[in-house]
Amino acid sequence: MACLATLAGCAGPALQATQSPSTQSATVVPAAAWPERLQQWLPADVLLLGEQHDAPDHQRLQREAVAWLASRGQLAALVMEMAERGRSTQGLPRDASEAQVRAALQWDDAAWPWKAYGPVVMAAVGTGVPVLGGNLPRTRMRAAMADASLDQHLPAPALAEQQQAMRDGHCGLLPESQIAPMARIQIARDASMAQTAQEALRSGQTVLLVAGGGHVLRHLGVPTHWPASLVSKVVVAQVEHAPVAIKSGAQADAVVQTPALPPRDVCAELREQWRPAPPGQKV
Repeated sequence: MACLATLAGCAGPALQATQSPSTQSATVVPAAAWPERLQQWLPADVLLLGEQHDAPDHQRLQREAVAWLASRGQLAALVMEMAERGRSTQGLPRDASEAQVRAALQWDDAAWPWKAYGPVVMAAVGTGVPVLGGNLPRTRMRAAMADASLDQHLPAPALAEQQQAMRDGHCGLLPESQIAPMARIQIARDASMAQTAQEALRSGQTVLLVAGGGHVLRHLGVPTHWPASLVSKVVVAQVEHAPVAIKSGAQADAVVQTPALPPRDVCAELREQWRPAPPGQKV
């Protein structure tokens, strides 16, 4: 069962979780100060940049981060939720065509519009930086849903947040029996991206990991799958008037604020998408 279109990968709802206790607040960065403020989070083995999938300004921030890091020789690799683990542009020349790049990544345009993410990908390819798919392959999702051992990865409060995110992200339309299996997929996705980024580490450089905002949160997502020795920084791009702002330093190091999006009733869209077809109508 698919996630909300605007929260592809079911990553977005985790941003609505109750704030974790912390005496340190996340730094708020105006979009106008990007990408120059990147320097304050370096050096880092991995820089995680979270997005809202339907916010074009967030893909612009990603493209600018790629260009800024690559121009300084600091970008080891670009890892993306938007392609499956095992797919990469390694071996392609800097002048590879978009068609060659999409083929190498086996890009799914229906799930992740190339119009939105293509400029981010090509910015890396054009500087000789490999783009690596990090997401859990679809062929492994059924096994992840059934893997009850994944329930033990997060502390109980964080697991409860993840499961509530599944309810909220599907507007309460999922049967309760599917909540735990869907949360396991999220945890498995985070593990897949974490492993991909860790394998791409290079001394003196930074791996940039791009994913939905919920996937990058320090207490809930990808960072929970790394050893304590790995140095990571978490930056979440967030539109103005988001339901809950990231404030806790336990979740993210910084929040980049971008303009609000036009109003949209995504739950109404999902209810319509899942509405049973009338009798006799072909689907």
